[in-house]
Amino acid sequence: MSAIDKNYLASYTQIADRELLEEFRDSLTDQAAALERQVANLRRDSGDRDSVASLFRALHTIKGDAAICRFQLGVRITHPIESLLVRLREGRLNFTPLLAEAILLALDRLELAVESLLSGRSLDALRLDALLAGLDRLEASDTAGMDTSAVALIEGVTGFRPVAASAKVSPKTTAKGHNRNEDLRFFQDLALQLETRSPLFKGRSGRLLRLAIDTNNRAGKPVDPVQLEAAVFLHDIGMMFLPESVWLKVGQLADAERRQLQEHPGYAAGLVARMDGWQEAATMVAQHHEMVDGRGYPRGLKEDEIVPGAKILAIIDAFEAVTLKHSHRGEGRSLLRAVAEINASDKQFSVEWIAHFNQVIRGMVEA
Repeated sequence: MSAIDKNYLASYTQIADRELLEEFRDSLTDQAAALERQVANLRRDSGDRDSVASLFRALHTIKGDAAICRFQLGVRITHPIESLLVRLREGRLNFTPLLAEAILLALDRLELAVESLLSGRSLDALRLDALLAGLDRLEASDTAGMDTSAVALIEGVTGFRPVAASAKVSPKTTAKGHNRNEDLRFFQDLALQLETRSPLFKGRSGRLLRLAIDTNNRAGKPVDPVQLEAAVFLHDIGMMFLPESVWLKVGQLADAERRQLQEHPGYAAGLVARMDGWQEAATMVAQHHEMVDGRGYPRGLKEDEIVPGAKILAIIDAFEAVTLKHSHRGEGRSLLRAVAEINASDKQFSVEWIAHFNQVIRGMVEA
């Protein structure tokens, strides 16, 4: 930021009263779950007027609490979103997945900013300057330019292309004329349903998709990005056909439970294979637990028998699991520990794809 920008932002991030800011944090935490629930409802049904009304009320409450607690950043972030919701409520704006991501990102940054201020940490990494500028552009956008403004906001703040944007490719159809973008939205909805089964899964699909797409890009896109996206969304959907007592179990699995768990790639692949035009994704899903040394499941395939997309899925899926396992170490340390474990498993994963994956992670760490 320039010196002027820093002064401009500083006027919004001053702590007028620490106790009041703590009260605002508690209020924001109370409202966060309701907000995310209403956004999820609108993802599934953009015309759900009850969810629009509930989302507006929750956001209006947050804005009012910020004003009462004299926390100007809270007012500054929520005001443009509130304006967008007024247009949505009046039918002058369509609710899209990209708008949903932009709203959730803004509220997430608000939560992080409050925690940083209360703990004395720097706000620089939150890119609040880019967030406020992006919200202003979003508020001023017409319906046609809304998604473009949302993408610019999200990329400006996070450095990553938003998940929903990757589905906004030129319309592609199957032999029967079915739009693949519609299928992708359906696949994403299924993945979001899976995420609701455990707090540990929250945001999992987005994290995995970004890693998969970035790793494929590093390699020159040898895997069809659309098929890879579908595979990311669906690779673990087979878990939902199993008893939750098995796939959410904490601790060692019994032999019978392990055999049940190993059936999930087949369930998901069978579902995808029945849909016209998704055979490549189905193969990736079926093979994502195979290992290059042949010790994987369900078929014990070896390196040359496993498709590249499945090799990507195997790495990012394991990375996510190891990162969660070490999350108590803090974000930076858990990430580094996960990278170390993945690279130590050279007989489990493709060395070629680990190299591309390492480049992606290195870029994330440097950023």
